[in-house]
Amino acid sequence: MATPSSARKARVERVTKETEVIVEVNIDGEGQTEVKTGLPFIDHLITAIGKHSMMDINLNGKSNDEIVHHLAEDVAIALAQTIDKALGDRARIVRFGNAMVPMDEALAYVAIDLVKRQYHKIDIKLERASIEGIPREDLEHFCRSLLQGLNACTHMVVEYGDNDHHKVEAALKAFALALRMAASIDGKRKGVPSTKGAM
Repeated sequence: MATPSSARKARVERVTKETEVIVEVNIDGEGQTEVKTGLPFIDHLITAIGKHSMMDINLNGKSNDEIVHHLAEDVAIALAQTIDKALGDRARIVRFGNAMVPMDEALAYVAIDLVKRQYHKIDIKLERASIEGIPREDLEHFCRSLLQGLNACTHMVVEYGDNDHHKVEAALKAFALALRMAASIDGKRKGVPSTKGAM
């Protein structure tokens, strides 16, 4: 497969009264990650995204108000914005990607179109009040903020499962694999993958 003509790397700093988040990504990396947010399960999920998308991710997040919701949200927003920035004009990419991931009893799938037109649909079927110390609604919001900030059309669905840890992890691994496919460089393509001539 052809390699991109220029490095698809980006850095974003998101600093508010609530949080400070710095993210660097390399779309064409090797899946190397260094993630530190103070929320171990969020770190684990972002590490999984890097590993399975083959993106290098360096992310440091710090809470200024000790509110989990704000940190989970801003980490997801900053990560999505950095990926969007690194993708650039999205010329020569495959554009579409999909993946299905089993994790023990859970099964999740994601379909993504890297068109620059935001839409997201999420159904991850979490049930417990808290998963690995993170409130359910904050994990759901992390996923939603990630997809909203990506500037793409993404559908994320957990088909079934009993363990909420498995459900959300399978969903984000499926997201990573679908993103890897969609962001890959198509050796046969010239320009952007759209009949409009623009993404």
